[in-house]
Amino acid sequence: MSSKGIIYYTDNRLNEPIFSIVQQTIQSSGLPVTSVSLKPINFGNNIVLNLTPSFITMTKQITTALENAKEDYVFFCEHDVLYPASHFEYQPPKDNIFYYNNNVWRWKYPDDYAITYDRLICLSGLCVNRELALNHYKSRLNKIEELNLESVIGHEPLWARRWGYEPGTKKIKRGGFTDDNFEVWASKEPIIDIRHGKTFSPTKVTLDSFKHPPVNLKTTTLDKIPGWNLKELFNL
Repeated sequence: MSSKGIIYYTDNRLNEPIFSIVQQTIQSSGLPVTSVSLKPINFGNNIVLNLTPSFITMTKQITTALENAKEDYVFFCEHDVLYPASHFEYQPPKDNIFYYNNNVWRWKYPDDYAITYDRLICLSGLCVNRELALNHYKSRLNKIEELNLESVIGHEPLWARRWGYEPGTKKIKRGGFTDDNFEVWASKEPIIDIRHGKTFSPTKVTLDSFKHPPVNLKTTTLDKIPGWNLKELFNL
């Protein structure tokens, strides 16, 4: 029978209470956790990399987690995303596809405001065959070394945006890194992407923050997000 686990990566710069509450929701899944951080944390099987936060560092963290995890399938979990129990019930039907949970609400923390829209696909919603993901991220690191991209200064370099952050979602002809395929699925309750001002990528919680307006954008208040009582959880 196939096994499932979690890889978790953090730059250790997230403030409380988000840091601890997210870990609690992940632990409640009961799945084994392989965590890779830049400072020691008491969370799963923890591996520490003495590196400076950056896109390349995150790529190295993910690769390290995939190398050390033992399970057949892994959920990518980030330190500022809340996961419902139903998220971890998913089982990928194929080993050559990247599967993303697209039932996502993006919360403008700590405001009483959240958005969602069609094709809201995030790396933090990925569930995938571990070997497929490991081969992909090893290839990324090899290409970074081959092209000496570590010398390119910047938090979010242009080459990284061209490759795309979500494997499978951008083909080579559009500047993507590979021609891998992806599919989407939806958990019963949504995952909550907390936009708190220190996120790696732009916050993007208002219509004017998008270069191209998203399709079917919806807004809501926290009490209307199914499966969550965020005000109580965060004592707001």
